Amino acid sequence: MGVITYESEDASPVPAAKLFKALVLEADHLLPKIIPDVVKSIEVLEGNGGPGTVKKLAYVEDGKVNYVKHKIEEVDTVNLKTSYTVIEGDILQDKVEKISYELTYVPSPNGGSICKSITKVYTKVDFEIPEEHFQAGKERSKANLKPVEDYLLANPDL
Repeated sequence: MGVITYESEDASPVPAAKLFKALVLEADHLLPKIIPDVVKSIEVLEGNGGPGTVKKLAYVEDGKVNYVKHKIEEVDTVNLKTSYTVIEGDILQDKVEKISYELTYVPSPNGGSICKSITKVYTKVDFEIPEEHFQAGKERSKANLKPVEDYLLANPDL
C-alpha cells in the first residue's frame, strides 16, 4: 500500500468563518439547495455531525447518481479546520483503500479566505496518480464552489 499526498491553497472572496460554516457545519442542507445539479443529497447515517459521524453524499454526474460515504475525523470551529475520510463509494474503485482530506480556512487580508487542503490517497497497490487527475479534481471543486461563494456573498446574513 502507498500514500499519495497532494496539497493546495485556494483563495475565496468569502470570509473564512462564513465559508467554514456553510461548507462544514451547514453543508447537509445548503449544498443540495445551492448546487442541486451536483449534490443530490447528504444523509447522516450515524453520529451527530461531529467526529465519528458517517455521511452519505449522493452526487449527480452525467445523469447518473454516484455516491461517497465519508467519516468525519475532526470539526474544529475555533481554528476553522475539518478532516474527513472517504470510506466507500465510486471514487475509490478497486485500487484505493481510502482518501483523507484535511481542510483549514484561514482569513485573508482582503476579508476573504484561503482554504488550505491536504489530500492523502491510500492505495491498495502501488500505482501512480497523474498530476492531471489531481488538477482535474481541483478544477471541478472550484467550479462547484463558485455558486456557493456567489450564494454566500448574495446572502450576507447567513
